[in-house]
Amino acid sequence: MTSGEQNDRAIFGLFKVLRTFLKGFTYVPLAILILVLSPGVTYAWVYPEHRQIALLAIQKLSPEYRTVLDQLWANACKNYTGRLTTSVIDPQQGVKPQKLDYASWTAISGDHSCSPQLMLNTVLHSDWILKVADIAAQLKIDLAKAKNRYQQLNAIRNSDIRLQRADVEYATRAGSNNVHFLLARPKVNTDLKEYLLACLSPGSPLNAIGAYSWFHMSAMQKAARYANSNLSADERSELILSAMADEAFSLHFLEDVYAAGHIAGTWGDASLRKGTHDHYNEKGLEVATWEGKRMVVRGDAFMRPEDAELAAANVKQSLEQFIDAASGRSQVENDEKMSGKDVPDTLNVCSNNVMPSRSKASAEQYLAAVLVKTPVPGLADGLGELPRFRSEVGTFIGVSTALNSETISGGFGANQTQNGVMAGIEANVRLGLGLDGVLDESGDGLVFIQFGWKQNSSSTTQFTNPNIQNYQSSITAAIPGQSAYDFRLRLPFWLIPGDLLVFGPIVYLFSPKTAAAMAVVAGNGGLIPWQSGIATPIGRFQFVLGREIGVSLYGLGTPVQALLIPVGNNQATAISYKSTQLDFPILEYQPFRRSFSQVQSSSLLFQITGGVYIPHGAEVIAPANAALPELRSVYQIGLRVIFDWRHYF
Repeated sequence: MTSGEQNDRAIFGLFKVLRTFLKGFTYVPLAILILVLSPGVTYAWVYPEHRQIALLAIQKLSPEYRTVLDQLWANACKNYTGRLTTSVIDPQQGVKPQKLDYASWTAISGDHSCSPQLMLNTVLHSDWILKVADIAAQLKIDLAKAKNRYQQLNAIRNSDIRLQRADVEYATRAGSNNVHFLLARPKVNTDLKEYLLACLSPGSPLNAIGAYSWFHMSAMQKAARYANSNLSADERSELILSAMADEAFSLHFLEDVYAAGHIAGTWGDASLRKGTHDHYNEKGLEVATWEGKRMVVRGDAFMRPEDAELAAANVKQSLEQFIDAASGRSQVENDEKMSGKDVPDTLNVCSNNVMPSRSKASAEQYLAAVLVKTPVPGLADGLGELPRFRSEVGTFIGVSTALNSETISGGFGANQTQNGVMAGIEANVRLGLGLDGVLDESGDGLVFIQFGWKQNSSSTTQFTNPNIQNYQSSITAAIPGQSAYDFRLRLPFWLIPGDLLVFGPIVYLFSPKTAAAMAVVAGNGGLIPWQSGIATPIGRFQFVLGREIGVSLYGLGTPVQALLIPVGNNQATAISYKSTQLDFPILEYQPFRRSFSQVQSSSLLFQITGGVYIPHGAEVIAPANAALPELRSVYQIGLRVIFDWRHYF
């Protein structure tokens, strides 16, 4: 078998692999879309911010209220002293905590659990939640030390990677609802009563005000029962434990309503919701409360002391209502649906999409006093709406152009080992799914398939004597100028390249949640997260080896490609041939943040690549009856400068 036939067979085998690879391409978005096309991957505050707000609120309680809360806590956790702190809060708690305080419950609620019942079970019985608390404590330290936006982004990056490992449902838990967000106002003159009706009515979309109200009233019902019922000591302990779980869960959503990205409103597709959320949380938003107080707020890892103070003041008021009910100072009208229920509330905010039905017993007098101090949300879609911003989520069609420069290991002839240089240009069309930065800005779940055309210059190395300087043209080049049909595929991977294609559909059949979790990990750098982006003052760097493959097919058109191969004794054989280039991006650099409109985006990228040119299909042109020379593959290291434009659907 000739070397050309061997190469032909190798290429044929390669394309069989690629064909099989492409058949599975359509399965990849399935697993990833489960997590991406939901607003649940966006948060109001990170864990240490939620906990800090609750700490401040409890510290601001009067000595009288604090004494009662300490007594309630002591009674609630008397059977769980191995897991819960002695004091209701532990302001000095740092990394590697062995116990959890009450302030941490508000952070675990919602983001790391889906109901008060699940939250309490996680707090009391899971091992992984202590790892989450440790990661959160380190994030608090890292954010405090961050001197610029880049250090802040890298702190969040490291935290999210660790959190996803500790809590495998971290990014996918919230499902497809908007429970952490405020509903947008339907009209400019909507008052608080009308707005509360929209938030609380059965069948309304699950929302932050509705969730706070539901769980706060559950807590109040249990607290009133604790104060007024003739129960045994153990029954009272379990009842107040459940009541405090309900209240902590409610406070998570009350804290959420003070984050800028959650005030702007939830309308629009997933990309606009996430992009708008991220923009306002970082840049801030001027808001007014229902009682007329004006301020600027931020959110989600950008919390300032004044933001924490603002939210803590209202959390304190909610806690005071709860303490009054538990101590018998206030009367809470009994709700028959809650009567006799001494366990934590079971309403699942991850799987439910609408507000359930409940009687309004005692609700209005307590809720209005708290909610009047919350920010007025932005208007719904239409005249007067807040500006919206896009994130990298959704299907797109795009155009990509590139300039290439490559150092090559010689020519195709067996004796052509002199290194050289080639340059080229590309023009391509892309179809893809934008999943960049789903969890945070360091992520990259980008999926695309690309087709185009490529033109290379001739190599600087010569077909014969490399010292010849006066005849450097395509005729005498070791590799002449050539054009190619260009194909490129990009996919994230979990552990090894292509694993989502092979294992993703199988895992999805048995466990969609596991498949979605794998997709999250893949999009955030992989199981070994060396491929997540790194922010620096000069731009964003990311190792991408294995995520992308380029295939360029040379010699398929006309005219036929030809070159001279030296065969010794100053003789050469002219051959026609085809070749295939495989290139693999290794390192990617983005000097500027991607620029957006609501439906299109553009960016400039630099890639360092490695690859190989494989010759095949060679035939002798002249001399007649000459033997086909031995051909070899040529290796290359290159630099691609890419302009990427996308139009999102």
